[in-house]
Amino acid sequence: MGTEKRERKKAGHRARLDAERAAQARLERRRRITIAAAVPLTILVIVGLVAVLSRGSGTATDSASSTTASSTPLTTAPVQSAAGKPCVSTIEVPPVNAPTVDVPVGPPPTTLQITDITTGTGPAVTAADKVTVNYIGVACSSGAIFDESYTRGEPVTFGLNEVIPGWTQGLQGMQVGGVRRLVIPPELGYGSSGQGARIAPDETLVFVVELKAISPA
Repeated sequence: MGTEKRERKKAGHRARLDAERAAQARLERRRRITIAAAVPLTILVIVGLVAVLSRGSGTATDSASSTTASSTPLTTAPVQSAAGKPCVSTIEVPPVNAPTVDVPVGPPPTTLQITDITTGTGPAVTAADKVTVNYIGVACSSGAIFDESYTRGEPVTFGLNEVIPGWTQGLQGMQVGGVRRLVIPPELGYGSSGQGARIAPDETLVFVVELKAISPA
């Protein structure tokens, strides 16, 4: 009887050990399966993140390229020279209170032309003076108004040594209240370089100037 009882105990002990080993094996298999399933998922996540970052980087680069392209100044055609072109009538209506500019239609004059429309009174302008004037200017070859002071609502003041030679020479002798037309050849204006898009190279300029005040420079 004692021997049989011991054998039963041994058999029970072995059964428990076998059950524990089986349970441990099952746990180990589950852990391996979990790891095997997790690795591809992790790889997929990493690949997905790399793709997103790559797309983001590409978008930023495209945006920078677009910005660079949009900030590049557009190439504009050079302004054609007015040399040899005849003077034409004014094609624009002057601003309110501005005088009409009478352009000498035909071949442009080659020397400074000074015409007093209205004679002023008092002392005459000298080369050392500052003057306060209203003015309007027309490009001879196009008849377009390229500059004027009337829409600004106030005259401008400057020294005769601060302006183009045609004004330095053409305004001397004016008196306050006087109105004078100046036809200025290119060499006394902006020459072969012109001035922006409104004054072509070698352009003859026509101004009407109203003298408001004279002051020492």
